[in-house]
Amino acid sequence: MEKVSLSFDLYGKSYKLETGELAKQATGAVLVTQGETTCLITAVVSNQQKDYDFFPLTVDFIEKMYAVGRIPGGYLKRESKPSDKGTLTARMIDRPIRPGFADGFKQEVHIVATTFACDGQNPPDCICVGGASAALLVGGTPFDGPAACVRIARNVETGEFIVNPTYAEQELSDLELTIAGTRDYISMVEAGANEVTEEDMLAAMEFGQEAIAAFCEKQAEFLAMVGPEPKEYPVHEADPCIAQRVDAHFDEMSAALHDADKASRIAKVEALKAAIKEQDFSEEERAAWSSDIAAACKALEKHAMRQMVIATGERADGRSATEIRPLHIVPGYLPRVHGSGLFQRGQTQAMSVCTLGLLNEAQRLDTIDPQERRRYMHQYNFPPYCTGEVGRMGAPKRREIGHGALAERAILPVLPSEDEFPYAIRVVSEILESNGSSSMASTCGSTLALMDAGVPIKAPVSGIAMGLIKEGDDVVILSDIQGLEDFLGDMDFKVTGTAKGITALQMDNKAKGLSTEILGRALQQAKEGRAHILEAMLAEISEPRPELRDTAPRIETIKIPVDKIREVIGKGGETIRGIQDSTGASIEIQEDGTVHVAAVDQEAGKAAKAAILAIVKEPEVGEVYEGPVVGIQSFGAFIKITPSKDGLLHISRMANGRVGQVEDVLNMGDMVKVQVIEIDPKSGKISLDRLEKPDAPESSEPERPERADRTDRRPGRGNREGRPSGDGRTPRRRHTN
Repeated sequence: MEKVSLSFDLYGKSYKLETGELAKQATGAVLVTQGETTCLITAVVSNQQKDYDFFPLTVDFIEKMYAVGRIPGGYLKRESKPSDKGTLTARMIDRPIRPGFADGFKQEVHIVATTFACDGQNPPDCICVGGASAALLVGGTPFDGPAACVRIARNVETGEFIVNPTYAEQELSDLELTIAGTRDYISMVEAGANEVTEEDMLAAMEFGQEAIAAFCEKQAEFLAMVGPEPKEYPVHEADPCIAQRVDAHFDEMSAALHDADKASRIAKVEALKAAIKEQDFSEEERAAWSSDIAAACKALEKHAMRQMVIATGERADGRSATEIRPLHIVPGYLPRVHGSGLFQRGQTQAMSVCTLGLLNEAQRLDTIDPQERRRYMHQYNFPPYCTGEVGRMGAPKRREIGHGALAERAILPVLPSEDEFPYAIRVVSEILESNGSSSMASTCGSTLALMDAGVPIKAPVSGIAMGLIKEGDDVVILSDIQGLEDFLGDMDFKVTGTAKGITALQMDNKAKGLSTEILGRALQQAKEGRAHILEAMLAEISEPRPELRDTAPRIETIKIPVDKIREVIGKGGETIRGIQDSTGASIEIQEDGTVHVAAVDQEAGKAAKAAILAIVKEPEVGEVYEGPVVGIQSFGAFIKITPSKDGLLHISRMANGRVGQVEDVLNMGDMVKVQVIEIDPKSGKISLDRLEKPDAPESSEPERPERADRTDRRPGRGNREGRPSGDGRTPRRRHTN
């Protein structure tokens, strides 16, 4: 294939699609560019079918540090495991691409997005979704595209929507909406917002759908230039008799699904599936059709659950479409920790724990993004026991990273600024039970933990997961979905926000034909559900605690002159380490002279603060100090009045009476109470006077020479006895006129 390139402008930004020159052994490869941010997207389809009951799609997003002109940190100096942002970007590519393949397509597909260059202005994530779609279609795969992804921002001053904003444009926005899909339907939504109303969010979605269509048109134009030849890929079709035999057990499956208890329901459903396999299929058929029988049983379960909702309006646990599961809310559940909250909704239970620390404990980020640190960290853990299973504990998986990021994004808009609350904040949500909506339980639990810790959040945040059952023209929107409705339904739509508006969204859609009208209805229904949950939360804790826990560090902030920072730190950090060691406080100094002093013991914090202020203090005339003698000269003693300032106590001001030698009155290390009497405006030298002067000892009188020895030693002068001067010369006569 010869190189094909298409450059175009859309919504004020420049883009380029290229193929035919790089990675030509891949099934499809496209180089996609926005501004100077350039990524290579490759797609490879395996030659063999896999006997899976799911579509084996793998997506990797590779952040290359050379793309931003940096050498990776760490000992190895090479890229290793993906960052959280890299993992989230891989998920962002996967979610809109996955629904575009046919159900029976079972060949492995691997998409790799590699960052070649990043200009520091244009993020690479959105263009990688369009690049993945183009790479699949260039390779002739059976993908229902084109698909595209855009990010929508809104200028806070003008209210204008911006498509694929630069990092600078995003800073001036109160909305970050990432939306993906095709010309006809939306497949994925993610958003962070500063309490945006449902109406404004829907308007942004509608605008985003128009932008997606425009990018899909350009992708189609590019594909027309390439002219890819569609390849023949087998799509597995099960023997029709399998579904006929399995579907005969519809009534039994409906009965098994009518159970509010997750474990009991799963046991009944699995027992029925096992019976179907055993009674309706021979041993040879089970061996030959193993995955097809499993898929047919899953399809029966899905159909029975959906028909139950559509036909009767009743869900598996007996709730109506808008009903929220029972709530159990306990703020301050744990002792000793800085803040905690237990949030339970039905059979989903999250324990969130808040920890406060100095700002220098914020997470440092080594990624291709301009963001270098993260002050608020939310981490989500999903251990096997929360679903009653046996499994291995290890590094967080992609799902855990994604759920943690969603709960973090939900809380960020309501956090106090660093000036208002100079703490690094970490919240960990431990999922103790799970039956759907665990990320939303984490959001609610995080709000409880933050309020219990005394973090002055601007408003409490609650969250809810919405579902959708769509059969033809019949549509039912479900509030507070459980796991069954997530797995077998058409939509998982998570919404978080305050009483004022939305702070975060995340949606995955499996139903083609999902319109913005349906999304609008879901947003309004979610608003009612969020309000119900928030009311229950506020009944247990109505506002943040007025004081931090006794176990939490108290941070005091002071400002020192920038030119004094070096004095506070000291040579090799000796001074600041000495203050920390002697007081037990932790000290952080920023480049602008802001100093944060943290200590659990308030007295320790006060002592550290006093020590710092003493270092930077500029003495003034009339002030009284008490300090040690640090130097002795014949003319006086030097007294340390602040950790960085010495003053001179002249010998004449050391005692009442005449002092012959300084050592007769003062020695090194003696503590002396003095008063500043003069400061030289040019040199800054400080003169001191001793308070509470002692009488000078008699032995301190200076020795005086005897009169007989009082010889005039000046040149040309004789002594008083008329003898010539010591050099033997005769004095000159003084002539007078």
